[in-house]
Amino acid sequence: MNSPSQANLRAPRDATDAHARPTLAMEQVAKIAVLRPNAVGDFVFALPALHALKHAYPDAELVYIGKEWHAQFLHGRPGPVDRVLEMPPVPGVGAPMAIDGRASSECGRDPVERFLARMRDERFDIALQMFGGGRFSNPFVAQFGARLSVGARALDAPPLDRCVAYVEPGNRRLALLEIAALAGAGVLPLQQELAVIDADRGEADAVLPPEPGRRLAVLQPGASDPRRRWSPERFAAVGDALAAQGALVAINGTGQEADVAGQVRAAMRHDAVDLSGKLSLGGLCGLLERADVVIANDTGPLHLALAIGTPCVGIFWHTNLADGMPLRPSLLRAAVSARLHCPVCGLDNRAMRCAHAASFVDDVAVAEVVEMACATLGLRK
Repeated sequence: MNSPSQANLRAPRDATDAHARPTLAMEQVAKIAVLRPNAVGDFVFALPALHALKHAYPDAELVYIGKEWHAQFLHGRPGPVDRVLEMPPVPGVGAPMAIDGRASSECGRDPVERFLARMRDERFDIALQMFGGGRFSNPFVAQFGARLSVGARALDAPPLDRCVAYVEPGNRRLALLEIAALAGAGVLPLQQELAVIDADRGEADAVLPPEPGRRLAVLQPGASDPRRRWSPERFAAVGDALAAQGALVAINGTGQEADVAGQVRAAMRHDAVDLSGKLSLGGLCGLLERADVVIANDTGPLHLALAIGTPCVGIFWHTNLADGMPLRPSLLRAAVSARLHCPVCGLDNRAMRCAHAASFVDDVAVAEVVEMACATLGLRK
């Protein structure tokens, strides 16, 4: 077995070489920690890497270090994660930094110190940093005291025992698989990444009873970043086109997205079901599994659907497609806007974000999305 210090003697490019990979596996691994306290889409991006780790170390307990929603969503759900530990707000690691670079007011030193002491008591064999470039997350993971620490490293980040360069834009799923490879994981055959359980299906059926023989199209018009939101009237036009051909159209969104879902529903000429705020994250999985197509902005539910194996039409801005492309590209038809400059102020938003909330994806034509959705459903436009 190679020690961490020995691993660092190897040139960085050799660490992920296919011929060198067997030497990266560790022996007597009983417990693995994975740090990734992000949102829904970011969790989905990590699923292939989590599966690969579990396959490489089937007898090890895989512990996900995340947020409260991870613990609730993954409780009782089959998959690679055995246990979730909810971490406190940590500056730069799932909690924002203040403008002056100090910790935000929600972060307390004592809860963080108690959490780190608990991590050391866990006696992890491997700790993987899968949260960004490592400026703050690498030193945080290093304090877990694992036998081996691995992760991504940007130019301004301190090293772990084994590191791979943090590069963006880039396919996040592949980048996380590369981190898993540093811990000895290999590449698995493509498969469904996220399990749907009976409770998910039951919740979805109670909110939207199945209609046998009728195709179900789910519209997802929300997104946390307003630049990635296609206009409600455009979603409405797609919904009308599919409803006119007999599809059942459901509009999904969180309670906070009820306004935009309502705008889509109000703009439609045909009937549609507004589900905003009516489904938990698990219930949404039940709905997405039943859907014949999901039409969505680049947001969490789109990536959940892809992880479940549901065909999707995604509306992407510029390089976001490179970040979010699934490992099974046959599931996704992508409509991409190449807009770089804010339609209000003209600022190029690749390097610096302006203050405006204008859509950067409204350049995508309705006809293009309708054609993609109809092709997915096997319908004529």
